Amino acid sequence: MKSSTKSVKNPTTNNDSLVFRKSQKDKVSSKDVVIDQYKIIDANNQVEVLDTSLTIQKEYKFNYLRKDNFGLIQFANLGQTYNSLTKDFSSTNLLPLFGARGRHFNYLEVEDVKYYEVPTPLTELFFKTAFQQGQLLDALFTVNTSRQFNFSIAYKGMRSLGNYQQALTSTGNLRFTSSFKSKNNRYSARTHIVTQDLLNQENGGLNNEDISNFISGDQNFIDRSVFDPNFDNAENTLVGKRFFLNQEYIIIPQKDSINRSLSIKNSIAFEDKYFQFDQTASSDFFGDSFNQSNIRDRVTIENFETEVLIKYREPIIGDISFGVGYNDINYGYDKVTILNSQQIINRIKDKVISLEGHYSNQFGGFRLITDVGANIVGQFDSHYFLSEIVYDVNDDMHIKTDIGHISNSPNYNLLLYQSDYINYNWNNVDSFKNQNSTNLKAEFNSKSILDISAEYVVVDNFSFFSRGGDDNLIRPEQLNQSIKFFKVRLDKELKFGKFALDNSILYQKVDDDTQSLNLPEFVVRNTFYYSNHFFKKKALFLQTGITFNYFTDYYMDGYDPLLAEFYSQDQTTLGGFPRLDFFINAKIRQTRIFLKAEHFNSSFTGYNYFSAPNNPYRDFATRFGLVWNFFL
Repeated sequence: MKSSTKSVKNPTTNNDSLVFRKSQKDKVSSKDVVIDQYKIIDANNQVEVLDTSLTIQKEYKFNYLRKDNFGLIQFANLGQTYNSLTKDFSSTNLLPLFGARGRHFNYLEVEDVKYYEVPTPLTELFFKTAFQQGQLLDALFTVNTSRQFNFSIAYKGMRSLGNYQQALTSTGNLRFTSSFKSKNNRYSARTHIVTQDLLNQENGGLNNEDISNFISGDQNFIDRSVFDPNFDNAENTLVGKRFFLNQEYIIIPQKDSINRSLSIKNSIAFEDKYFQFDQTASSDFFGDSFNQSNIRDRVTIENFETEVLIKYREPIIGDISFGVGYNDINYGYDKVTILNSQQIINRIKDKVISLEGHYSNQFGGFRLITDVGANIVGQFDSHYFLSEIVYDVNDDMHIKTDIGHISNSPNYNLLLYQSDYINYNWNNVDSFKNQNSTNLKAEFNSKSILDISAEYVVVDNFSFFSRGGDDNLIRPEQLNQSIKFFKVRLDKELKFGKFALDNSILYQKVDDDTQSLNLPEFVVRNTFYYSNHFFKKKALFLQTGITFNYFTDYYMDGYDPLLAEFYSQDQTTLGGFPRLDFFINAKIRQTRIFLKAEHFNSSFTGYNYFSAPNNPYRDFATRFGLVWNFFL
């Protein structure tokens, strides 16, 4: 391969073995290719160059989600849910989200699917060990059959038995993508087909009597399989299939920087999804039930979505786009429930028409970006307005300010639910209002100085699940008062020769007298590590260090496995425990090898560590994995 003179996106080290010096050349498929030609393209058409280097960010992303999970805390087994240590109110969905949000961390949405453009066939293998009788594998193959057409196939599969009873997880994400552009570059299309099957056995966490046994650290309970969970006969499954097509035709091509352009875009998506909870016999954990055995709650959604968008670009006016969208929704249950002499509807069917617009322009060193959207037909009257101004001080320093107002419906689980358990039946379609959030945000980004952001959010009609009342059961709620939420995040890496200290600090303050939104005041991650090349011709690049994670104690959200949702509670404070991970990572050619001793301090800093009430965090474990790229 020929050396690249371009800069790889976000390069943090020079250990990428695909970028050679000018004197080094290699023939691949009878062509000279450079690393910059291996492109990864997201749903918003943002292009990222393939990066085979080993950095501290790669360490943070070497996990089940394959993304930095700062602000999340994992449950005990791989493939289980994550508790959120912070909140994000920036979603601009004009329709309610499908429920079971606790199971969607590994569910690939439209914006999560990547497309590719490669000069030679590319394969990537991701492997990581799991907990007891299992492993995690993510395999990708992509090839351009011509300069105009690319396709890829990828599968992410995971199975892990876990250390506790009734905690097995088994998930699969299958992706097919293709990209096409005409020879004159006026027509382009991207499409994907994704099928996903995510299964979790559920146990409701440890029963209250065993909490003290867990915290005690008694050697009789170090084998976690001896604990009796709240129940041992349930599982839930999230299954989805989606077809997506996005195409664009340039009516008037832009010939140079002073010419205008006009294009038309169209997207089509159809998704069929269901969530199902199964239990062989009823449990008092969820209250009284209609049936004593063979509990099954199943909810489905069929959503057809299409949008037509016109985009106009002119150097002085800027970029303007206007789109019309249509959704046909069929959500609900295949049974009718009558409770207290009242019938609970079993379906939400709607045909929604929406309008969306975008404007961006450059004014000297300033960039203005504005997005608006609203439903104009249908029962969901959601809308949003977002605007940001970006100022590039220089190549290193950037300042951004954001203002936005978002009004959207609570998720479907909050609006409508039917279950074999009596308490889990409600209809809030007409009684719940839109959740409204207004936010102000400012960011300063500089690799040489630091990255810092501050955000202030006011939330009205906050919608959530809570546990309380005389029966101490789960219910959907909506506040009639405002919640004020402020957070500041700082990221800075300090380097001392071959040593470095990477820091992420999050401060949060919630003004909420009802204690409906509970978050830790501080979330901290610090990594001290050493990096160096070894052996002849720097054949091995090594990175080793210790990561410290911590968050202050607070009323941590609980997890309900029947809904697969988190709920607010004000009875138990958790947190305040350190988590230390020791890692040794290495890179040889295009292979990155990861070895980690996770939570190695668990035995000497106390066993009072939980991911949610009654759900312990992970014990000490040693895990191994690798990421390997093949270039043919």
